[in-house]
This record gives sequence, C-alpha cells and structure tokens, in this order.
Amino acid sequence: MVTAEEMRAIDRATSEQYATPSLLLMEAAATNAAREAVTLLTEGSLGSHEANLHGKRIAIICGRGNNGGDGAAVGRALWRQGARVEIILCGRLADAKGDAQINFEIARRLAAGPDRSLSFIECDTLSTWNEVAARLADCDLIIDALFGTGLTRPVEGAHRAVVERLVQLREARDRSGVSTPRILSLDLPSGLDADRAQPIGPAVRADVTVTFTAPKPANVLPPASRLNGRLVIAHIGSPGELIEASPSRLFLLEASDARAWLRRTRYAPGSYKNSHGHVLVVAGSRRFTGAAALTANAAMRSGAGLVTIAAPRSAIEAVAARLMPEVITAPIAETAHGTASVEAVEEVLTLAERMTLIAIGPGLDASDEATRRFVREVIVRRRVPVVIDADGLNALAPWPSDLRGSDVAPLILTPHPGEMRRLIGTAGDEMLQDRVEAARDFATKHELHVVLKGERALIASADGRVFVNPTGNAGLGTAGSGDTLTGIIAGFLAQELAARAQNSDPIAAVNAAVYIGGLAGDLAARARGMRTMTASDVREHLSEAVLQLDAEGELPS
Repeated sequence: MVTAEEMRAIDRATSEQYATPSLLLMEAAATNAAREAVTLLTEGSLGSHEANLHGKRIAIICGRGNNGGDGAAVGRALWRQGARVEIILCGRLADAKGDAQINFEIARRLAAGPDRSLSFIECDTLSTWNEVAARLADCDLIIDALFGTGLTRPVEGAHRAVVERLVQLREARDRSGVSTPRILSLDLPSGLDADRAQPIGPAVRADVTVTFTAPKPANVLPPASRLNGRLVIAHIGSPGELIEASPSRLFLLEASDARAWLRRTRYAPGSYKNSHGHVLVVAGSRRFTGAAALTANAAMRSGAGLVTIAAPRSAIEAVAARLMPEVITAPIAETAHGTASVEAVEEVLTLAERMTLIAIGPGLDASDEATRRFVREVIVRRRVPVVIDADGLNALAPWPSDLRGSDVAPLILTPHPGEMRRLIGTAGDEMLQDRVEAARDFATKHELHVVLKGERALIASADGRVFVNPTGNAGLGTAGSGDTLTGIIAGFLAQELAARAQNSDPIAAVNAAVYIGGLAGDLAARARGMRTMTASDVREHLSEAVLQLDAEGELPS
C-alpha cells in the first residue's frame, strides 16, 4: 500500500530509471480500466475484453490532470469496442498539461470525425455542466476520472457540483432498484484524499474502483474504503522492486500471503501431533463457559496437533460438555466466584512447560482482583508466546508500562475497539480516530503485536509494520467470533512455532490466521447469510477456506 506521494515517486522512477514513457503507463492504465468497464457492463458474462458494446452509453467525466487523461484513453478504448462514448472535460483543454492534454487532444480530434458515437465536451461553465448532468441518468456506465490521488481538501465550486450529481445518481439508482447507471472510478472515488481513511467531504460512491500499481490507504481503510465498491488493483508496468522499495509501512494482505504460509507449514510425511504444536487455552469461569469452548475448538480445527484447556474447577465440566472430544481438559484453582485464582499461576506455568504457546482470556471474568493478578503473573512469568484476548486484556487495562513482549516469548493482543480504548487509557478515544497509527504506536511502544479487530482488521507488528485484512463481513459481529479468532490465531501460531522453530515468523502466522478466519466468515455468510451465521459456522468453514487457498497441500499424496 502506498501514499499519494510514494505513488508519484514510483511513477517518476518507472519513467526515469526504466525508460518507460509516462504516456505508455497511461495507456496501460486505460487498457486495464476498460477491461473492468466491460466486465461491469456485461456483469462478467463475456469472456473477451474486446466485447461488442454496441448500444451501450458511457459518460466519462474527466478532470484536467492525469486521472482525466486516463479517462480519455479509456473512452477511446471503449468507443473502439462499439460503445457510444461522451468524454466530458471539466475545464478547458487549453488548461490541461502533459500526457493528459495529449489524450484530450486525441479524443477531440476523433470526435470531430464523421463518427458521431464519440463526443468530446469542454465543460467550463456551470450552465454547460447542467446540460451534461441532465443526460447522465440515461447512461449505462459513468466513469469517474475527475480526481486521482492529488486531492487533499474538500471539492469546491463546479467540481463539487459534479461530485454531488454523481452522489445523487447513485442514491436515486439504489432507491429505485434499477441497475444503471453503473459507476466506475479510476484510482479512487473522486472526493477522497488518497492518504486518509476518513472522507474529507462529499465523494463519489463507485461500484468498482480500478486503482493503479498499488492500493492507496483510502482504497482499503474504512470508512473511505466503503465508497470504492469492488477494488481492482491494476498493474500497469512499474517494476515490482520499485513498489517493494517504497518506504510505506502499511500493507494490504492478499490471498497469496495466506497461501504462502499454508504451503510453508504443510503437513509433511512422518509428522504427528507434536509436530503441529500444543496450545494451552486458559479461559472460562463459572459464569462464562461458552467462550472457552469456542476458543479451544477453533484452535483444534485450525490444525494444532494438541489443545489443552485450563479452566476453573467448578466450570470445567460445563466447558467440557461443549468441547470437541479431541480437546484435553485441566481444572485449575478458582476463587469463591468461580474465576481463575492467583493460586492457579503455578499450575498454569507447569502446564505451559510442555506447551508451544498460551491463549488466555476468553470468559475468564476479570471482575475479581485475584483473577487480574493471576493474568498478570502468568504473562510476566511466561516462557512461551501468549495470545491475549477478552478478559485477559481487561485484566491488564490500562496496559502496564513495564510489560513488554520479546522475541523469545512474544505477546499477541487481539482487542476489539472498546478493549483497545481501555488498554490505551484516557487517551483511547482520541487515538483511535486513526486506527492505523493507534495500533502501530501501541505495538512499537510495548514491543508486541496487536490484532485490532473490527471492519478491516489491522495487524500491527512490533517493528512498525501494519497489515490490513480485506476478508470478513458484518456477520462476524456476532457473539463468540472474537473467541473463535483467538483460537485460530493460537492454532496457526502453534504450527508456525513447531514447524519452523528458530526460523519462525509469528506475524506471518497471525496474518494468515486473520485472513483465513475472515475468509471462513465470508464462506459462512454465503452459506448461511450474515444475519443468521454464528461463530461456530465460521469454525466449520475453516476447512473450506484452507482448501480454497491450498487444496494441493491438504490432500494426501
């Protein structure tokens, strides 16, 4: 993921270091965008990018900059495929510069020919715009090429009127239930600041956004990302090494990342349960038994070789009744209220001596001071990695300034926004206005890893990298989903640590767990619907998610 300035640097370096003319990049961008426009117009029913678009009406609204130049080139490509195309320049051709002006001039000259199916309009007055705007509702497709990545303040004047008209058209279309006009934005919906998750003013809501070379923060981070519709990342010729060399510390997880982790940790011939890690889940209380079972079952389903759950003595039978038969149980000392007692610290640390890692927190009930002391002691004295969730986090809030992770025994925190606020303390509300910086700051300050749950979960590493997860849906906002994710993370980490030992990469395992957990949620939603899916449905779709990514590695040879 790159910022607007980083994207400009990549474009410059592509032209200067690799002798790639910027006009060629613009043509490649147009080719990719035209392909997606055809898909959008035909709803994916045609297999050829050169589909006959005869009779389709397309309006392309262009700004004077390079984004508008891309739009003009897209217009030519779609016109050649038979569409009736109207290229609308919001401004005067004489005020355009560089490659954009070249593309506008080509469009103007083609439109001056005998074929009336292509038109080019300089829309430099409000009255001209009003005439154009009246025709837009009759279009099959509107391509938004007004602004690219250069916008840093709310649109004003005539440009604001253009954006507001596109917003009105989309709202009217959605209210009426009709399918047109569809809207495709180039690079990002006009009105957004490429570098900000928060919209800065009125902005277009697209059906599809084609962004070039690499996604920008506004393509990926909500709430701005909600305006993008389906996001397509189009590679237009910039070498991969330039993108990799970008100083950005913000990354978008992709299926290839999860697939690479699955391939790296495939079950090998001769491996057995101890080869795949042993998870100790410390969870549950007399009042809360379901969360403990969800976490342990998810860890087992995710591929850990062994899972043991340690729960207070008076709760263990109720927890066991909900467990998969493969999960081992271990009762521990409890308080009078049926929560884990500080007297259980030695029991848990003794159990952990033969474990790969600990997952602690779901259902513990941190209202008892003895339980809070128990959690703190276990984490301070740990010798293995620990995944902390739910009441494990609440027991430590606000986070102790002297408590840090380490390379040998890393800490992985999995808070939802409310838990994150409590961990941060009094400044939580203010800091969470920027979720990326809040997660990064907390992770680097305390030398640990943070999975900040919510729409587009973030994984912040102790080294300052932040990964954005694109999988998952609103149906995951249901009871037990967080407990299930904790189990998946613990299970994946156990496999990573057991399989790779000294060469282990905890963040790679956490990233894969979050991506695949979200994918399982998406598969569950398709099968059940978001409204009625449960956390257990997510666990039961883990197998399908893994097979979708690495079927070859999951089948016996």
